[in-house]
Order: sequence, then structure tokens, then C-alpha cells
Amino acid sequence: MTTGDFEIFLAAPPGLEPVLAEEARAEGFALPRPVPGGVETRGGWSEVWRANLVLRGASRVLVRIGEFRAFHLAQLDKRARKFPWGDYLRPDVPVKVEVATNRKSKIYHAGAAAQRLERAIADTLGAPIGEDGVTLKARIEDNLVILSLDSSGEPLHRRGHKQAVSKAPMRETLAALFLRQCGYDGTEPVLDPMCGSGTFPIEAAEIAAGLLPGRTRSFAFERFAGFDAEAWAHLKTTGTIRTPGVLFHGSDRDQGAIRMAAENAERSGVAAWTRFDCRSVADLERPDGPPGLVMVNPPYGARIGNKKLLFGVYAQLGEVLKARFSGWRVGMVTSEKALATASGLPFLPTGAPVPHGGLKVVLYRTGVLG
Repeated sequence: MTTGDFEIFLAAPPGLEPVLAEEARAEGFALPRPVPGGVETRGGWSEVWRANLVLRGASRVLVRIGEFRAFHLAQLDKRARKFPWGDYLRPDVPVKVEVATNRKSKIYHAGAAAQRLERAIADTLGAPIGEDGVTLKARIEDNLVILSLDSSGEPLHRRGHKQAVSKAPMRETLAALFLRQCGYDGTEPVLDPMCGSGTFPIEAAEIAAGLLPGRTRSFAFERFAGFDAEAWAHLKTTGTIRTPGVLFHGSDRDQGAIRMAAENAERSGVAAWTRFDCRSVADLERPDGPPGLVMVNPPYGARIGNKKLLFGVYAQLGEVLKARFSGWRVGMVTSEKALATASGLPFLPTGAPVPHGGLKVVLYRTGVLG
């Protein structure tokens, strides 16, 4: 595989770029810089692999492999045919090209540009064009064609463990970033009183145990030219598995959700450190042990639940937490400020809204409850 130093782009949900940059910094990536839509860093192929393996908050990892000027389609075609595709792509692996253009470029037809790039790759490298291979992303800005490979393939929230999902599930990548925003570092218990398929407690348990998010899945970079399977296998063994000193709790009034959460925890390898119980918010009890973080993603009423009825649910949740969870902190994700306010919890100033399932959600956080 070609060595070298690449610009690596870590995609993040808009609004959470600084949180992902903080995670990348903590994981030792070089000078991570938040930019709209993600984080920029640099490194060789091993850093591309490592980003996919260890970063919990990145949606996908793109690696910039080159750029050239093109003022019209014929020039795009000519320069694409001179590009060293064989350094990065294999002739036996299908390629799909996705093009985004902006108004400052003379090439404005994304579909035509994608066709020219695909034809150039097929003619010069011999690689077939198809959906089931690797993806080349081209961005045309100010007549500059910027080429990046998607090194992830399937989005990184698909870790291969959460086969059972409840309605409107929280993506693991988003859950990890919200946990980080709440100051969670793996040393305290986490409880989700409306846990659905268990994303928050399972994610928290994985962090505490040192389980790498990409440990069991495959990635697109394994089908790039010159991929070193032996070096990749070695990299995957570098994590340190720990036994968490606390437990991670989830409860839900839906027995089916509790069953799904327990199955997902088993597949994730954290069943020993997670506890899931079928109970209503009114019956919520403070777990034994030290205080920690209550992390909850209640229904918003947009897709699940009647919004008018939810005011009572949020109010009850707030009352229970204030009465029984002294010393704990709360993180609540919702799209409705009025519902968050109905909880009566003493929230700190909020950050930017974040896209989630066609809505914009906000993380509401408290300090330590009195």
C-alpha cells in the first residue's frame, strides 16, 4: 500500500464537530481541527485504519488522495486518465463515484462529472463500476477537483452488535458524543430510564471496558490496493480490555425493548456489566454504588408518542430524578425545549442543535443534582 501523509476527514454530525475533535485529540491523532461537517487531521494509512477502529464519534473516515484543476468535462476526463488510480484502487474491486459540485465551478453537472471519472477509472485501471465495492468521493470547488476515498464503507455507527432496535434508536456514534459532552469518562455508572434497545448503557459499558468500537466489523479500506492484512490484524490487538468497576443500567416499560437491549449487550460483550429491567419511570430506583450519569433520550412526540401527553411524562421523570438521584448528573436529548423545561430540571446552557432522524435535537445537561 502506498505510504505517505494524507489529509484525513472524520465526518461528524453538524454541531458536534468540536466534541469529535476532542475525542480525536485524546486518542492521539495529529492536530485535529473542527471544520463544518467534521474534523480534519493528518496521517498515513495506519492512522486511517486506527480512526475507523477506535473513534466512537466519527460517522465515517475519508482520506484525500489527490486533486487537480478542471474547467470543463473534457479536461476532467483527460486529467482523470492520468491519475494514478492503481496506487489506491484494485482492478478487481468495483468502484462507485459520488460527486458534489458548488456554484463557483464551471463543471456544474455532478452526474456527468461522476460518469467521466468512472469511465476513466474503468478504462485505465480496469476496475468495474458498481455499488458493492468502494466509494470515491469527488468535490469540485472553484474548478478544483478534490478526490477522497471513503475508508469506512458502512457508516461507523453500524458496529455489528445492535441487531435488535426499538423505534427511533439513537445511533451509537451520536450516543458516544453526547456521553462525552456530559463529561463521561468510563469511571462512573450510567443509567437510562427509557433505554429502548440499550444504546446509552451499552456504549458507556464499552467505553469503560476499553472495547474498541470497530473491533468486529469490516471496513472498505480492506479492499484498497496494497492493504496490509497482517499490520491491520496487529493494530486490532493493541487495545486494553478492562473490567469496569461499576455497572450500567437501563430500564424501560416495554418488555420487548428490555429483551432487545439484553440481547444487544450480549452481542457487544458487555452483558456482565449491564443490567436491564422492565419498569416505569415512577418505579425508577437509584442503583447501589456511587453516583453517576443519568442519560436519557425520551420520546419527543414528533414520531413516537402524543406530544401533549409527554409533558406529564417529562414532569414525572424530572420529579423522580430530583427526589431519588441526589449527587447524579443528567443528560437529556430532545427536540422540544418545552418538554425539557417541563422536567423542571436545572439545565445548564445548551449547545448547538444536532440532526437526528430528520429532526434537530439538543442535549440538555445538569450539574450535580442537590
